[in-house]
Amino acid sequence: MTTTQSTLFTEIDNLIKRLKPETISAERKTVLQPLIDFIQLKVSNKEAIRINFICTHNSRRSHLSQVWAQTMAHYFNIKNVFCYSGGTEATALFPMAAKTLENSGFTIKTLSEGKNPVYSIKYADNAHPIIGFSKTLDDDFNPKSEFAAIMTCSQADGGCPFIAGAEKRIPITFEDPKAFDNTPQQAEKYNERSLQIATELFYVFSQVNL
Repeated sequence: MTTTQSTLFTEIDNLIKRLKPETISAERKTVLQPLIDFIQLKVSNKEAIRINFICTHNSRRSHLSQVWAQTMAHYFNIKNVFCYSGGTEATALFPMAAKTLENSGFTIKTLSEGKNPVYSIKYADNAHPIIGFSKTLDDDFNPKSEFAAIMTCSQADGGCPFIAGAEKRIPITFEDPKAFDNTPQQAEKYNERSLQIATELFYVFSQVNL
């Protein structure tokens, strides 16, 4: 178990303290274990930890996963963690996904407008911002080798049996909140998915022994 040394924004820190990792099922923990093993091996070998979260459109689940993973690495004081996201195609970071993160305490600044806006996403005053925009998994913004590819949706998992350059390919899929777009439950369902991802990534990083 790692020790926390958190300098996160207060709202995010408080949200993390309210998460309930004890509610994660044994079956789901089995799904998460390969990612824990990957991070642990890198920590033990004092190597950089690169994680690329992959979904079909790189618009919702992969971004939520990227942001929460980077945040949890900071929360648990695990160094040299570099989180990325990509899709089998590029679309745009969906506004509701960005809004959900903002509602959780992240500071979000729009760096460029257009069909595929670029966002700066900050979780702590002194942390480098996460640059959020939709891109393909092999985009130059992403690592070319020595990374774990985390398949966050079943469509990408089925459609990409091989990820070039990945040391590990790990399916950890989440239900798509897109199903609730333009419904009264939209904000609630996006928040629900974000909290699930946060809880599971809290568990993953909490299992890493420094």
